[in-house]
Amino acid sequence: MNKILETLKRIKLPNFGKLKMIKFPKFRQVPIRAIILLGVSPVVAIALFIFMRGFTACWQLTALPGIAPDSCASTQNPTGAFTPTGNKGSKGLPPKPEVPAPVVQYPEWDGGSRINIVFFGLRGGPTSGEGCPKCTDTIIVFTVDPVSKTAGMISIPRDLYVNIPGFGFSRINEAWTDGEGAKLPGGGPGLAMKTVSQVVGVPIDYYVQVSFDTFVSFVNMIGGVDVRTDESIMDPKKGLRLDPLGNDLPNGVKTKSLNNQFIITCCGVRHLDGQRALAFARCRDVSQGCIDGDVGRSVRQQKVILGLRDKVLNPKEFTKLMTQGPQLYNLFATGIKTNISLGDAIKLAPLLKDIPVEGIKQGVLDNSMTTLGNVTLGGQNASILMPIPDKIRVLRDQIFTIGGATSPMAIGDEVKLMSADQARILVTNDTFTAGLDARTGNYLRAVGMNVIGLGGSTGGLDQTTLVVYSPKLYALRYLIHAFGITSSNQILFKPNTNQGVDIEVRIGTDWINRLPAGY
Repeated sequence: MNKILETLKRIKLPNFGKLKMIKFPKFRQVPIRAIILLGVSPVVAIALFIFMRGFTACWQLTALPGIAPDSCASTQNPTGAFTPTGNKGSKGLPPKPEVPAPVVQYPEWDGGSRINIVFFGLRGGPTSGEGCPKCTDTIIVFTVDPVSKTAGMISIPRDLYVNIPGFGFSRINEAWTDGEGAKLPGGGPGLAMKTVSQVVGVPIDYYVQVSFDTFVSFVNMIGGVDVRTDESIMDPKKGLRLDPLGNDLPNGVKTKSLNNQFIITCCGVRHLDGQRALAFARCRDVSQGCIDGDVGRSVRQQKVILGLRDKVLNPKEFTKLMTQGPQLYNLFATGIKTNISLGDAIKLAPLLKDIPVEGIKQGVLDNSMTTLGNVTLGGQNASILMPIPDKIRVLRDQIFTIGGATSPMAIGDEVKLMSADQARILVTNDTFTAGLDARTGNYLRAVGMNVIGLGGSTGGLDQTTLVVYSPKLYALRYLIHAFGITSSNQILFKPNTNQGVDIEVRIGTDWINRLPAGY
């Protein structure tokens, strides 16, 4: 302890008294404004940095490299102006601008291979008044074979319950809406084409989409369409009415049963304007006189298509259509969408013109290929049609040729092909000339047709008509030539495998002078 004290005594501490002699410089008093400025400057600098970063990142007046961040969409719309209306997000900001679906490049058609096109009729339009403007209520698959100059079409009911790729099971008419909403490659058309291809079992090359309003305008522009009807149809939603002769009723004529309705009367060829043609093609309500629901509607749609074909390809109408070129262009440009290129359309147009009506097979996915069912869609009970795939494939092969869905049709001698068809023929006499059915039956047997039955005189038919119950293309083609059939209205397609015959020949008075001598 003593040693520690001695050591501390020896340590010399500094003389703090000298610190009093040190003189420090005098500082001036700092103004309060300078203090505020020094505090605010960093804040301003940080705010300016954030503003300039966002301003350059979201610059839209000229093209800049890179991709704008998602935050840009929440502060401004594509035009740079704030939009106070519309659906807003959780922060009360305008919705993000819609991003178009990725564009899909489709291959060019070589002009010689079979081509498959699906036709979609959309409800959408300013006067449609429908709750699902992107639903495809009309779906028809067309196939064209350039080698044999033949074609075919299959109608698919809108309520067919199918597996929409990536979305699960639903009605087939919702595929377009799903594709549009999800912004898939190809959008609504791409997903709808893929769904139809999956159902039918053939590749779909192109699509054509027409709105109902455009259809009405086109039919009116070409002066209406002639179709054959086997039923009386009423549409209480339209203020149009027809008397039994097919004429408009005067405004002052009203009856309790027809007030605020219109009627397409049975039976025979009727001239329809755009609104009536649309009602005829869309009707499926039994209470309005439309038989067979979706199946009957598909049959009527095909009648309208063939009627339009006859009208457009009529030489008398062709010149008139050429004078309406600008109007047609404007109508098609605004109301029709397709992925068919101009070059392919130019190659396809003359081919379609050269295909005769007897070279067009027709088919409908009818009740024999589906079963009725009920499911829950969107939380509500829904009636649907369950497909029977094996039976659909049979129809597919009949329409796309017996040899397979993509093989060319047979080419050869007309009589040999007709005989190979082995079609069962029923001949009925719809004139007042007794025995004409028997004489005609003998003539058809002499050329190799299988006539299995005859019918008595009924009278009243001017033009010979062919009723096709089973698709016998070559027999049908021979009969069309033999009886001088010139209009699609003289050919009735009534698919029915239980009928017992394939084709019924209903003889009209035009056949009396055409029957070859000796019969």
